[in-house]
Amino acid sequence: MKTIASFTVNHDLLEKGMYVSRIDGDVVTYDVRMKKPNQGDYLEPPALHTFEHLFAIYARNSEFADSVIYVGPMGCRTGFYLLLRDNVSKEQAISLMQGALDFVADFEGEIPGSKRQECGNYLEHDLPGAKLVAQDMQQVLAAWTPAQMKYAE
Repeated sequence: MKTIASFTVNHDLLEKGMYVSRIDGDVVTYDVRMKKPNQGDYLEPPALHTFEHLFAIYARNSEFADSVIYVGPMGCRTGFYLLLRDNVSKEQAISLMQGALDFVADFEGEIPGSKRQECGNYLEHDLPGAKLVAQDMQQVLAAWTPAQMKYAE
């Protein structure tokens, strides 16, 4: 079997940030790395779950809603994938991510999609934890540029 592209990235060199993981036709996969891999510090499942709900609701209601293909967590719990159509520039993708972080950091109230009939694990949410993740990443991506979106080699 072929090795998938994400397994060819040297995870020992990855830092927190936002990277172009791959481009498939008109779909760009962004790697939003929130934790440095293999350091023992991972996104806690309840906070990750809440962040996912809020990130997805924000992205799918943003000005780029029609270009959002997928928003979802990495199985390793070090970040999220954001898949966008290529009509969204890298600058716009960064701005979308910054807006999502602001949305999560400032969110108050009931978590969208968190009722039993809406969610397969409705009891596992942590809004304060999701806010901490967002606040940490706000600092990382505050001055992020497209030039920084390449993986270190």
